Amino acid sequence: MSSPTLILKDKLKEAFSSVFPIVLIVFILSFTVAPIPAGSMLAFIFGAALLVLGNAFFTLGAEMSMTPMGERIGAKITQTKNIPIIALVCFVIGAVITISEPDLQVLADQVASVSTPVLIGAVAAGVGFFLVLAVFRSFFKIKLAHLLLFFYIVVFALSFFVPADFLSIAFDSGGVTTGPMTVPFIIALGIGVVSVRSDRNAKDDSFGLVALCSIGPILAVLILGMLYSPEDAVYEATELTQIADSKVLWNEFAHGFPEYFAEVAISLAPIVACFIIFRLFFLKLPKKQSIKVVVGVIYTYVGLVLFLTGVNVGFMPIGSFLGAKLASLDYNWVIIPLGMLIGYFIVAAEPAVFVLNKQVEDITDGAIPQRVMGLSLSISVAISLGLAMTRVLTGISIMYFIIPGYAIALILTFFVPPIFTSIAFDSGGVASGPMTATFLLPFAMGSCEALGGNVITDAFGIVAMVAMTPLITIQILGLCYKFKLARTKVEEVPEETADSDDIIEL
Repeated sequence: MSSPTLILKDKLKEAFSSVFPIVLIVFILSFTVAPIPAGSMLAFIFGAALLVLGNAFFTLGAEMSMTPMGERIGAKITQTKNIPIIALVCFVIGAVITISEPDLQVLADQVASVSTPVLIGAVAAGVGFFLVLAVFRSFFKIKLAHLLLFFYIVVFALSFFVPADFLSIAFDSGGVTTGPMTVPFIIALGIGVVSVRSDRNAKDDSFGLVALCSIGPILAVLILGMLYSPEDAVYEATELTQIADSKVLWNEFAHGFPEYFAEVAISLAPIVACFIIFRLFFLKLPKKQSIKVVVGVIYTYVGLVLFLTGVNVGFMPIGSFLGAKLASLDYNWVIIPLGMLIGYFIVAAEPAVFVLNKQVEDITDGAIPQRVMGLSLSISVAISLGLAMTRVLTGISIMYFIIPGYAIALILTFFVPPIFTSIAFDSGGVASGPMTATFLLPFAMGSCEALGGNVITDAFGIVAMVAMTPLITIQILGLCYKFKLARTKVEEVPEETADSDDIIEL
């Protein structure tokens, strides 16, 4: 077994290879069409270094702590077969980890027409309710496709009664709530829930929890949109701080570290408290395993502090600045291909993506390799950024993209193996994480402001677009697998009985 030091070294290599293309793109733009002040560029580089370190520590910590915690809690509550206890525990866990999600706080602070506590409370309740529903779906073997179809019909029916200024925010909320805090725990919880089952469809049902949990926030915010007036909702663009010397640079990050030390501590505290309660009264873990979880939590804490400081202090201002600069060019259409290029690489830097890809490879016994998942997500996010930048240039309503996109995704659920549907809808929530909220959203807003557009209707919605396209690309991957399986005829079973156990190496 590899030591934590060797594993951390591998994580650092993975994180560096993910972040380097983004840094390279920013460098090329800064020396050509979008000059960046030297001090701000230095802050960006320092932020990138923190992002690499943070990503490495976070993924290592999540594997050591969040994953085993989620799996053990999921298995334990399922073994009780006590419906009220399962519902209560899942609702509390869903609400707690949602309140802990840093990206939700960022989004909530920008919606002036609804107070931050009200918005966060509603979204947390939505996630808690749908986590209960998701666990019962796995427990009672209900088809995910049927639930997705029903609830998205409800979502789009409600959207016709909500003011246009609130639609993008509502769909964005579904993406930001499934970030680095939520995804590792919820996916592991799903694996734990089905671990007590011995049927061959258990693998299919281990995914899909994130997919359903992404619907809850959308419904919650849509309902709030019918109760509140969103006309006053504003977003204050991030300004590029003028950094004259190294002391000013240090002060920028020195002010950021304490803020995120406190924020991440508050975020992790409820999750740790839940684990301690389960550890004392239900799980009874060996001392060695408990120490490993504690060390993993520390790694997770350090990683998130470094990551959030790097992206918020170093990345967010550069994203807004580049968007404004590129949109001000005579050939401002260039934001579409450049947005696609940035989107292709930036999804690989999302911390929760590493966790999902690893767990997908493990649960499918290597049939869906990390590289295949990574490539599919990169292509899907590139497409979503192209569509999002098209909206910024033209002002086209998000509904013209969201409704056809989800219609295609939902139709595909009836033609692909169930495990691909579950993974696809989970991937949508995972792809729209901190990097989207802190770099791509400011990039879109900077472009929108430079073009004189409406930031609320035209720039918001980029998180929703990033969350939508993986639903299609991953399921297309499933279709390719299905056709390959039929062509090679590796398994001599009727097609109607083929399931995820038939998966072969792609």
